[in-house]
Amino acid sequence: MARRGRRIGDSGGRPKRTRRRRPSAFAGKGGAIHAAGGSLVALTPARRRRAASRIRARADARVPQSRTLDFHLATCVAAARAGGRIVLDSWGRRGSFSVREKGRNDFVTAVDHQAEEAIVRLIRTRFPDHAILAEESAPVEGRAGFRWYVDPLDGTTNFIHGYPLFCVSVGLADPQGMRAAAVYDPLRDELFTAARGAGAHLNGRPIQVSAAEKLSAALLVTGIPFRSLDRLDPYLASFRAFVLGSSAIRRDGSAALNLAYVACGRYDGFWEMALSPWDIAAGSLIVTEAGGAVCDFRGRGDYLASGDIIAANRSVHPSMVRIVREAYRDA
Repeated sequence: MARRGRRIGDSGGRPKRTRRRRPSAFAGKGGAIHAAGGSLVALTPARRRRAASRIRARADARVPQSRTLDFHLATCVAAARAGGRIVLDSWGRRGSFSVREKGRNDFVTAVDHQAEEAIVRLIRTRFPDHAILAEESAPVEGRAGFRWYVDPLDGTTNFIHGYPLFCVSVGLADPQGMRAAAVYDPLRDELFTAARGAGAHLNGRPIQVSAAEKLSAALLVTGIPFRSLDRLDPYLASFRAFVLGSSAIRRDGSAALNLAYVACGRYDGFWEMALSPWDIAAGSLIVTEAGGAVCDFRGRGDYLASGDIIAANRSVHPSMVRIVREAYRDA
């Protein structure tokens, strides 16, 4: 009689052998641990510290910086909302706050200062060793390799005149670049966020840049410069080229929101010159995490230092870079 083949998983009537699991490092009793060969070794204070260190290292490897990154992003959000509450309290009450001109067409209000104080205080409470670069106050030096970029009211001129487009922008950089960001529009209660490697979101929902495939179909946004007027001619040359080459252009006075709108696909591309790092730090991360591209006017990543920025989806971006580089080649 032919012998039947054994089915997969059939033990053939014999009891199934189970592999003994090696005890963990702290499985031993009476002040001992199990060494690699299974023997007991006396648990001296030095061995205890080394074993604990190995366990912590394994735990850190399983969740590399995720908890810290979450806390950094949560602080961006908390700070942006704290500033937004102060800004919203004064919205529409132009005579209730003081306005001062810092420079030609560059204004600051008491609301800017109050919002910035609240934001900086929150950051300093949570991260006393971090550097802070905020628009309306002296830089705060730090020793931990982290730097916060704070714009308490991006779109101050709009705010003063009752034009309903402004925001609060808070971003954090580490030695590898921008790490976490929040741009908050308190009027619409729209919170744009991003964390490096974790994508971009609007009120908790994932966002992506637009699907426009060519410049001729693109809706662009820009900021008409009021600084560096010696470079106005090349800017106007780029503006003319984009008028002729794109679908349409808007100008609405808040660089941080312009970047956030590129990130969620409301605009296809943005360019502006002579901005400050707090204007664009948070928004630039939101664009890249939404799948877009960001560079300076030379096509490099030095936009925080130069203040010149191009941001767009990856189909439109090369055409924008070509036009801007041509316009500014002698500037």
